[in-house]
Amino acid sequence: MEAYPWLAAALFRVADPERAHRLALTALRTRIVPAPAPVDDPRLRVRALGIDFPNPIGMAAGFDKDAEAPDALLHMGFGFTEVGTVTPKPQPGNPRPRMFRLPEDDAVINRLGFNNAGHPAALARLGRRAGQPGIVGVNVGANKDAADRVADYVSGIHAFASLATYFTVNVSSPNTPGLRDLQAAEALDELLARVLEARDAAAAANGRSVPVLLKVAPDLDEEQIGDIARITSERGIDGLIVSNTTVARPPLTAPAAVAGEAGGLSGRPLFEPSTIVLARLRALVGPELPIIGVGGIATGDDAFQKLAAGATLVQLYSAMIYRGPWIAVHIARELLSRLDAEGIASVADLSGRGTDAWAARPLP
Repeated sequence: MEAYPWLAAALFRVADPERAHRLALTALRTRIVPAPAPVDDPRLRVRALGIDFPNPIGMAAGFDKDAEAPDALLHMGFGFTEVGTVTPKPQPGNPRPRMFRLPEDDAVINRLGFNNAGHPAALARLGRRAGQPGIVGVNVGANKDAADRVADYVSGIHAFASLATYFTVNVSSPNTPGLRDLQAAEALDELLARVLEARDAAAAANGRSVPVLLKVAPDLDEEQIGDIARITSERGIDGLIVSNTTVARPPLTAPAAVAGEAGGLSGRPLFEPSTIVLARLRALVGPELPIIGVGGIATGDDAFQKLAAGATLVQLYSAMIYRGPWIAVHIARELLSRLDAEGIASVADLSGRGTDAWAARPLP
C-alpha cells in the first residue's frame, strides 16, 4: 500500500501535464486513491485566523480550481485546502501548451491564466458541502477582460462569504497581464479597502466574518515589500500568503527549451527566494500576523525551514506531482521527526525561530 502513491505519481508524470492534472482530480474525487493513515498529533496543531488547523500543511490554490475535490484532499491528510483561483465569469485561460514539467529541477512552469468555470460552478459545489467539517479557503481573482478588476474581487467576496473558511485575494499571478500592478501601493490600498468593506458588509448580512489574506509574488524589491507590509497593517488585513510563482529564472538543470518557457516557475527553485521574501515580511509585520508560506515545499525539512523563517502555516502543490498524493502525510511525519530531533515542542513553538537569519539573506 505504501507503494501506491509513488506508482500514481509515476503514472501521472507520464501523461501530458494538464491531462495528468485532470486524472489526479478524478482519482481523488472518486476515492480511487486510498487514504493514508492519518497523522493526528497535538504538536502539529495550529490556531491562526481564529481557526483551529489540525496540521499546518495545506494544498495551495491552483490544484482544485473549481472546488471539485476539497474533501478528498482533506481526506488525504492536508490540514486545509484552498480552491480557485475563481473569477466571476468562466474563462478558458491561455492557449495550450501552457504547463511544463522540469523533473530535473523538481519544478513546474505554468502560464494557465486563471482557467476556471467561474463563480456559479464553484458555488454549486461548495454549497453542496455546506456544513461539512474541514477548512476550505477560497482564492478569488479577476477576469482577464474585466473593466474593473477590483469589482471582480469584491464580487468574489460577496459570492462566497457564507461558504469560505477564509479568502485569499490573489494579485500575484504572473499569467494575467497587468494583474501584478495591483501590488503597487496606491492600487493595493484601494483594493484592500474595497475588499474588506465587502467582507464586512457580507458579515453583517451573514453573521460571520471571514478572514481575508493577501497572496503576493516573490518578485518584489525592498520598497515593494515595505509598501505591502505597511498597507496590510494599516488596512487590517488578516494574513499574508507568500508567495506565488516567480517569473525569474534561477539556474536550472532542465533543457533550455523548457526552462525558457514563459510563465510562473514553481517547485524546488522557488524555495529560497520565496522564503527570503517571507522572512522580510515577517520581520516588518511582527510576530502576530498569520503568514502562509508557499514555494518549494516537498519534505518535512522544507516545511520546518519555512516555518522557522516565519510562516504560521505552509502550502504546496507542485511537489505532489513528484512525491505523490500522500505527500501531506509524509511531510507531517517528517516534520514531527525533525521537531523531536531539535527538541521543539510544537509547530507553534517553531514559527519564527529563523526569521532573522533568512531575512538577512539578499533578495534574489
